[in-house]
Amino acid sequence: MAVFILVFFILITAYGFVIDRYRKGWNQLPVYLKDESSPSTYVSVIIAARNEEKNIIALTNSLRDQDYSAELFEVIVVDDDSTDATRDQLRLAARDFQNLQILSVKHDLIVTGHKKKAIEAGIGIAKGNLIITSDADCVFSPGWISTIVNFYEKSGAKMIAAPVKLTGSLSFLYYFQVLDFLSLQGITGAALFKQLHVLCNGANLAYEKKVFKAVGGFKDIDHLASGDDMLLMQKIKDLYPEGIAYLKNTDAVVSTAAAGNWRAFFQQRIRWSSKAPYYKDRSLLYILALVYAVNLSFIVLLLFIPFNYG
Repeated sequence: MAVFILVFFILITAYGFVIDRYRKGWNQLPVYLKDESSPSTYVSVIIAARNEEKNIIALTNSLRDQDYSAELFEVIVVDDDSTDATRDQLRLAARDFQNLQILSVKHDLIVTGHKKKAIEAGIGIAKGNLIITSDADCVFSPGWISTIVNFYEKSGAKMIAAPVKLTGSLSFLYYFQVLDFLSLQGITGAALFKQLHVLCNGANLAYEKKVFKAVGGFKDIDHLASGDDMLLMQKIKDLYPEGIAYLKNTDAVVSTAAAGNWRAFFQQRIRWSSKAPYYKDRSLLYILALVYAVNLSFIVLLLFIPFNYG
């Protein structure tokens, strides 16, 4: 037991050091202040949607209300073989939103990585120099596109990660997810700013179209069910080690729905963790190993308590 306590103390100390490093990195990351310069970048917003009939109208309304020049952006929503009324909702939205294009794709049952293939299909017809991706259950502030473009034109970044926040009904699960998600956003910003390792969320991600093509798109990761964000960022980092940036600005925040129940939450985390074996960044793998070890040590400690009571 004494040996375990020593190991537990070492793990907690190491974990505290890592968290403090992230905290300092986030505090050092400056808030980006958008200026009033006139943008010139044509943007393609690409969103893969599968069975999102309940969210499409809110999504397209928030994109229609962007303050970015309508002549400088297009929205391509890729209907990813939906079986509900998603296509009908998109056609309805397109009546009042001329910038909206609808692209439908179908997949064989044996095909995996549907979302990546849908995004690739969207990029294939995109006219924009800058690709911005998000999810169909998201909504955006009016300055979302203009803030990302302003940062892109000023920073020269090849790929940009930006913040994501959760919305939902007030409950213990909601607050638990909010705290968890806030910590992930802080770690993401700190890690990219300090170039510690790559992290991002596909709900708010931008990259140059030519860079996507330069790294071969989703080639070699297209068979995975997830990975349209971090695994792509990993490929871009290999080619442009200093070309990735984090945009810290409230207007760049994307809002997305929290998981509605614990089962959905755990399924989400299982999808995220399924990508871990494909991470090449050893520093990230070390961090993940440390987190898993700390969590496991707490469980083991609880199991030992009854045998050492009194």
